[in-house]
Amino acid sequence: MSTIIYPSPIFGPVHSRRLGVSLGVNLMPEDGKVCTFDCIYCECGFNGDHTPHSKRPAREDVQSALKRVLEERHRNNESLDVITFAGNGEPTAHPHFAEIIQDTIEARNLYFPKAKVSVLSNATFIHNEKVREALMLVDNNIQKLDTVNAEYINMIDRPTQSSYDVRKVIDNLKLFHGHVIIQTMFMTGTVDGKDVDNTSDEYVTPWLEAVKEIAPQQVMIYTIDRETPAHGLRKASHETLDSIKRRIEREGITCSASY
Repeated sequence: MSTIIYPSPIFGPVHSRRLGVSLGVNLMPEDGKVCTFDCIYCECGFNGDHTPHSKRPAREDVQSALKRVLEERHRNNESLDVITFAGNGEPTAHPHFAEIIQDTIEARNLYFPKAKVSVLSNATFIHNEKVREALMLVDNNIQKLDTVNAEYINMIDRPTQSSYDVRKVIDNLKLFHGHVIIQTMFMTGTVDGKDVDNTSDEYVTPWLEAVKEIAPQQVMIYTIDRETPAHGLRKASHETLDSIKRRIEREGITCSASY
């Protein structure tokens, strides 16, 4: 099993399938994974496989490290499309997430005013008003919604919070009033003898109804790109993703597909 544990607080830049040349910000420890989901397809592996021994980076450390890298890239005339909060777990779980977003926007405006600020989140902290307010400030507020089927969520996304309720998540996503991008993983295959295919009408139709209810600015659908910690997972086909993409676009919602 090959997994990726990212340095902290800054990593990359990397080339993102969806975002371009992306400088990563990892608000989790550099030596392990801390996440409110334990997805069976996560490139960082399972939570229990990489228990961290260090702490999350402090706000001041994130701020100084980011400014140092941005200043150097600006001085060397190196391009940058986006600053992306991702890494070894859920970025909005950092206790100073809102303040770090403000620091990041200030640094971005100083060195790379055309670069976007993106957050890749699993939506488990958007019930927090301060987190939502911070996410309203970023260019790409990307929130995960793999399905609306609770049984499937528990099997695939495996929330670590017993209070996770997808209906409440959908209601909270609506509070962004369209300033949100829905990100959904589609795949096929089996895990422990159980079918994990979420590309059929059984899953897509109610998911699409939820997307329409949320009315996002965009939907990003994608499939497996790297090795996964659970064996037996398979990529959704180009044809399948294209078919789902067309269904979304027929509802007047912009959609991108990454294969």
